[in-house]
Amino acid sequence: MPAVAVHTVPLREGPVLPYAEAGDPAGTPVVLVHGYVDSWWTFEPLLRCLPSSLHVYAPTQRGHGDAEKPPDGYLPEDFATDLVAFMDAVGIERAVLVGGSSGGVQARIVAGRYPDRVAGLVLLGTPVTLSDKPAAVEMWEVVRQLEDPLDRSFAERFALGLIAGSAAGSVGRGFLETVVEESLKAPARVWRETLRGLLETDLRATLSGILVPTLALWGDQDPFVTREEQQTVLDSVLGSRLIVYEGVGHVVHWETPERVARDITEVANTTA
Repeated sequence: MPAVAVHTVPLREGPVLPYAEAGDPAGTPVVLVHGYVDSWWTFEPLLRCLPSSLHVYAPTQRGHGDAEKPPDGYLPEDFATDLVAFMDAVGIERAVLVGGSSGGVQARIVAGRYPDRVAGLVLLGTPVTLSDKPAAVEMWEVVRQLEDPLDRSFAERFALGLIAGSAAGSVGRGFLETVVEESLKAPARVWRETLRGLLETDLRATLSGILVPTLALWGDQDPFVTREEQQTVLDSVLGSRLIVYEGVGHVVHWETPERVARDITEVANTTA
């Protein structure tokens, strides 16, 4: 179990971001990219399971958690720009990018635009599109009316809705409470503008130009992301692979961190 240290780094022409770091500084760099209203804490169970032979980073993105919260810059494109700037700031020339949920969108953008910076890509329950999903549209109707301070019960329902019912007991209560607390650190405008960006951006276009080894991990009880979308990834990204986690919901790295760690490690080892 590698030790996890937390640091902060200023991005050039960008906000100051906290990030977690674990593993061997000489190991293969792996960057974990969190999704909507998460922070680096969403990967805490996974960080504990990844081998010390990897050098793992998990930044918190602008507006989220304890990161600085500029007034704008919440489109997928902005988060992708920050991701490259983060890699520059901490001295990563090339890394395996692991995108959790919508974090896979900015990871896809970077992989397609800067293939020399990406050794491999792992997508954890990442949607191909959102605007065509009734659940996302319903979510927007609620989120667009949010005001500060956010209601904790709303954040709790949102987090619990990401887990397969059969796996609810496998996710620690203390961890879930931390996830909720972290989501409440994002002000209402960040909830709103980040979701607006995901709904209004052509997310399908972010699959184009990806030439790096790509692995999609998907839980078959995912209430948001469909099997058909995973097939779209396979059809769009040459040589990509899919692993289906049976009985698992949307956030595979919460429910089965050990298994996700093994699959990420395989990608890292084959791209080193």
